[in-house]
Amino acid sequence: MKKSVTIFALVATTVLAGHAVSAQIATPAAPSQPLASLKTVPIPEPSNLAEFVQNRTAAIALGKTLFWDMQVGSDGLQSCASCHFHAGVDNRSKNQLHPGPDTVVEAGINYQLKSGDYPFHKLADPNNRSSAVLADTNDVAGSQGVVRSKFNAIVPGSAVDNATVQADPVFNIGGINVRQATDRNTPSSINAVFNYRNFWDGRAQNEFNGVNPFGSRDPNATVIKATTPSKLQEVKISLKNSSAASQAVGPPLSAVEESATGRIFPDVGQKFSSRKKVPRETGKKLRALTPLGKQLVASTDSVLGSLSNASQPGLKTSYTSMIKDAFKPVWWKSSRLINVAPDGTKTFVNKSASQKADKDGIVDSAQLTNTQFTLIDYNFSLFMGLAIQMYESTLVSDNSPFDHYMEGNTAALTSRQKQGKELFEGRAKCINCHGGAEFTNASVKNVQNEKIERMRMGNNGVAVYDNGFYNIGVRPTLDDLGVGGKDPFGNPLSFTKFTQQQVAQGKTAPILRAIPEENIPEGALNPTERAAVDGAFKTPGLRNVELTAPYFHNGGKLTLNQVVDFYNHGGDFHEQNIDNLDADIQNLNLSAEDKTDLVEFLKSLTDERVRKQSAPFDHPQLLIPNGHPGDTNSVIQDGTTGKATDSLLEIPAVGRNGGAFLPNFLAAN
Repeated sequence: MKKSVTIFALVATTVLAGHAVSAQIATPAAPSQPLASLKTVPIPEPSNLAEFVQNRTAAIALGKTLFWDMQVGSDGLQSCASCHFHAGVDNRSKNQLHPGPDTVVEAGINYQLKSGDYPFHKLADPNNRSSAVLADTNDVAGSQGVVRSKFNAIVPGSAVDNATVQADPVFNIGGINVRQATDRNTPSSINAVFNYRNFWDGRAQNEFNGVNPFGSRDPNATVIKATTPSKLQEVKISLKNSSAASQAVGPPLSAVEESATGRIFPDVGQKFSSRKKVPRETGKKLRALTPLGKQLVASTDSVLGSLSNASQPGLKTSYTSMIKDAFKPVWWKSSRLINVAPDGTKTFVNKSASQKADKDGIVDSAQLTNTQFTLIDYNFSLFMGLAIQMYESTLVSDNSPFDHYMEGNTAALTSRQKQGKELFEGRAKCINCHGGAEFTNASVKNVQNEKIERMRMGNNGVAVYDNGFYNIGVRPTLDDLGVGGKDPFGNPLSFTKFTQQQVAQGKTAPILRAIPEENIPEGALNPTERAAVDGAFKTPGLRNVELTAPYFHNGGKLTLNQVVDFYNHGGDFHEQNIDNLDADIQNLNLSAEDKTDLVEFLKSLTDERVRKQSAPFDHPQLLIPNGHPGDTNSVIQDGTTGKATDSLLEIPAVGRNGGAFLPNFLAAN
């Protein structure tokens, strides 16, 4: 539910000259998503998780290992954590720009961002969106990933895949490829488990199909189950409340984020490109490597400490053992092999006499041909998705001053923070989108029973939209359609348009609730009624927002003050986006003191464990690419590969007690 502004009439009685007089006093209702301590919200979890996971502790350990392991990437450097190492986000500032809707990075490739570059849409008067525009760019501050390359083969025992660098028309300097950057800013992995859908455009579905981010939208997504150790069966699965798992299997296969193009064999009948396929080869590769084999792990790590090699890189175990410990045998234990032909045809075959197997019948990956996979390899996306989701379910920051205040400690907030809280819930209208303990209307709790709503839009017309996804005027609508875009099957990403499409095909139309205060009656969804989903993005949670700059899906604001200015002047592209604009994006007329109070309140949402990197936010060592030596005009080629030499930044391993604070974005520049 977006908001509740119903006016309740309270009767006040006074006595005038001996007569009782009743007066109607209008007071606003409590918000539909009142703020609360995050400790009050159960962590979402699939009801059928026990069909897959046999040991939760082991699954969390596997998930943390996979999340931080640099060997997952085709280049042996890129991990999930490469973009989520600082308060769940990315604080790098060199070579982070994507060209946005055009093909030109205005500041140049390999550019070092500076504080003076912000905000990306710069006004002469930050309180007036109609004032002169001093600067504007459609570039996006994203996260650097891999150099554009084509996969050739897994190299047994190596973290680096055999891949050929391909000419990149955008991310190159003088014909030398540099690392690509993503087209959206990195959202936080902390508290992501509470999101009904994940990614800015919501493409990571609430239900996990074990294969890719798209849930039941992919009719051909299957895993394989061993009904007996010698009998395999292809099956479809569905785990609800698992958008974190759906999200986790996207980046490892992305040709921008972690993978060389074409690393994966085709699946039968799948209609989208090979870079979205099951990461079977990733599983085959990792099983031959020591987990975290290039990284130190603190002996005091809250999850992996007992497996640490202390002063030596890696863990004292194998990925095969970790999967066996975490998951039920029907998903990994089989003496048979799966042969996947180049056209995607699958056949189940017996291993050859020369192929040795362990006690569970699993053949060592080094003995397999390019077309052969064990069951444990084939189902690797299932293991990766669920294990990372279970690890992320521990990354809950519920110990902020705000939580303490909501639990009864009235001294936990300063007077300015209390005033800011009142503004957040009142005149500033923040709570209308950032509601609940999760500080987002895109949460499982808010969306699960009401995916689609009607709302009066910025142009005063009524439209249907996806609950928790709003167009707030960050950029012109057509720059990036967000949830208004399409999935790889050509269907709308938005629940609204997707459901309208189904209703038009004869399926039952859902009944959308009445909103009396907006004069919107209850009624069935009409397949032809207006949908306001273009340019709409998932509302991010605000916890630890003090640490997660830059802000918005384009990374176009540097400070919380700039964010408050944006809302105060009613968005940067209010008039241009008016047909799809959230009606709450209006001039707020906040004073300088109001703005300060709001920012102070937002700082109360910081959990100091996140800042300090203490448990559960401790982690292994990480080496991350941090731009390239040189500038926007020249870089150094790495040998004869056709790609630029990397600059690497070390994020030291920390144990459960945490370590030194990492600087926020641009704090060190």
